[in-house]
Amino acid sequence: MTHIEQWEDPEIALVESPSGEVTLSIEGEQAMQAWEKDLMWASADLLCTFGRDFLEVGLGLGISALRIAGNSNTRRHTVVERYSRVIDLFRERNPETPSSLDVVQHDAFQYFAHVKPASLDGIFFDPFMPAAVENQKLLWDEFMPLVINSLRPAGAFIPFFTTEPILKWPFFHYFDQIMVRKLSYTAYPDTNYTRGQSGTAYIQCFIKGNA
Repeated sequence: MTHIEQWEDPEIALVESPSGEVTLSIEGEQAMQAWEKDLMWASADLLCTFGRDFLEVGLGLGISALRIAGNSNTRRHTVVERYSRVIDLFRERNPETPSSLDVVQHDAFQYFAHVKPASLDGIFFDPFMPAAVENQKLLWDEFMPLVINSLRPAGAFIPFFTTEPILKWPFFHYFDQIMVRKLSYTAYPDTNYTRGQSGTAYIQCFIKGNA
């Protein structure tokens, strides 16, 4: 696998404002905020229509992880999270979790090399990464075939939502079908990773072919 320049020991904090706004901060950047709940739930519910065995990359606040693991269809949901502090914060806030949920500390790009072929019905992909990692074409050219290989025929891959009406690179090249669901959103006044503080968000679901 291509060498990946990621933070080894970043500063990670859970920040809650007096008005109840919750932000997971990594290296001073907004990794995730609690206002995303409706979008996370919608993504999770869509993923759960594709089967029973799921994997999630990136724990964040654990909103989608708990939703997927708590779905009556779910038999097994594994979450791969790079940073132990993120896992600790999640467990502090959620001491009791569904029995189907397994959270493991690992680098996802390395983890997928060991996932059994055709063992997953769906993948939710929402890690927090430096921009330099997101733009490494060679990395994705190596990684995405592993993702495809891990999915069963007609399995689904759902990345983090976007507020830009553009198919997500580099994912769309690798799939036979794409579903897009539109939802409205309202972010926090200080949110800096959306296209404005309110508008339309797009959940993109990429589906592996049957062949």
